[in-house]
Amino acid sequence: MLMRTDPFRELDRLAQQFMGTTGTWSRPSSMPMDAYREGDTYVIAMDLPGVSADAIEIDVERNTLTVKAERRPLAHAEDAQVNVSERPLGVFARQVMLGDSLDTENIRAHYDAGVLTLRIPIAERAKPRRITVTAADSDQKQITT
Repeated sequence: MLMRTDPFRELDRLAQQFMGTTGTWSRPSSMPMDAYREGDTYVIAMDLPGVSADAIEIDVERNTLTVKAERRPLAHAEDAQVNVSERPLGVFARQVMLGDSLDTENIRAHYDAGVLTLRIPIAERAKPRRITVTAADSDQKQITT
């Protein structure tokens, strides 16, 4: 139902696995994601700490879901002296390929405590259904597909 399409993230993960997590050239995982099925709904949860809800954009084009978020710098007083600034700022984006069996017209999004949760229902056409078969002698039999 979902396909992973970020080969660079996979390369970073493999490099971190071989070099340990202290590799100097690996980039931080900016938008980690969990995806699972819950009944007739797929759920995608993305971590976006420090991002306000109005800085999140979600687009669907064909079967590609794109999430963009911008982490803006905190407002400091003019005379503030920053000693450490390690949190990445700027625009982060993640794309997820959705299968044809998902209903992209009815995606719901909720943002709470730094976690963006997307709920994508399974399309009616993809759900199992019963088909009635009539025989020549008018007896009806139920066949499940």
